[in-house]
Amino acid sequence: MAQSITFVSRRYTTRSLWSLFLMCAFPLHVWTITLVLRDVSWVAERTNVWDAIGVGAYGLLFTFIESCAVFLVFALLGLILPSKWTADKRISFLILLVMILSIWGIISQLLFLWNINLPPFLIQLLARSGRPLVGLYLISLALVVPSVILPVFQFIRSSRMEKVLLDFVDRLSPLVMTYLVLDAAGLIVVLIRNFS
Repeated sequence: MAQSITFVSRRYTTRSLWSLFLMCAFPLHVWTITLVLRDVSWVAERTNVWDAIGVGAYGLLFTFIESCAVFLVFALLGLILPSKWTADKRISFLILLVMILSIWGIISQLLFLWNINLPPFLIQLLARSGRPLVGLYLISLALVVPSVILPVFQFIRSSRMEKVLLDFVDRLSPLVMTYLVLDAAGLIVVLIRNFS
């Protein structure tokens, strides 16, 4: 048990884990709050304001749970990164990956919400290929892989990027703390709605 704690403490500090959690929570909360603000007016019109607040509270509660899950995945991923990296470099790299993943997640949801589809000629081309799913995966990889590889390559080459990412975390920390306060308020609303 002591060996596993030593293994983790050599790779992370409490501050670095907290920074990673905040950056895992940031994009998820921004997106959830954006969607809640988008939907709150029509929910309030269809039912009442209390139901609209309830929808937002459930969204924030789920986002907090999702943030914890994403944090655990990335914290575990950080354990397999090179042991010679400092805690700050490890956290900066993980934050970079979290941001890239979050941006692609938001883009995929925006494409769905805005009902943006592939052009008809591309759909026909994929259908005629005999393996349309393979074609879709290849198109997706052609877009996603460079957006991951290029920032990762730049991160490995430049020590400046580590500093930029850590400054980014320091500047956003108060905002994300506000989101966590909203999560606590959301939990209170959910408890009131379920036990009253």
